[in-house]
Amino acid sequence: MTARLAAFVSVSLAALSPMPLYAAEAADPVVVTLDQAKVLRIAAPAATVIIGNPSIADATMQDSQTLVITGRAYGVTNVIVLDDAGEPIADTQIMVQAPTINVVTVQKGASRYSMSCMERCQPTLIPGDDTEFYSTIQSQNAVHNGTAGGN
Repeated sequence: MTARLAAFVSVSLAALSPMPLYAAEAADPVVVTLDQAKVLRIAAPAATVIIGNPSIADATMQDSQTLVITGRAYGVTNVIVLDDAGEPIADTQIMVQAPTINVVTVQKGASRYSMSCMERCQPTLIPGDDTEFYSTIQSQNAVHNGTAGGN
């Protein structure tokens, strides 16, 4: 393995590893991409998890010390984790950002169109896109998902 490839693999694996939340006040915000999830480890078993604005981010307990945060809408909110006694274990900001990897944005006048580009570009749902474009893609996805589910 070349040194360059080894460095890439090392950085990639570090980016995939769960992020620990050890202090009651985390200094750096947790950045989550819209429609993606991030695993957070908690220093002690949690009894209660509070999301400031559940329309921005959602939290699911995987086990007593593992949270899965999912980005639901752009913005900033916070997550507070309490133990059995109601004492804070963690309190940190959650920032939900737009996807940036393999996404191309086309601006045509006042209208914006987003494409997910891997081997070829396909329309994708990104809030803020042209209303008609977004509705058409959303409708097509609903039909596709219904067909895949046997509906």
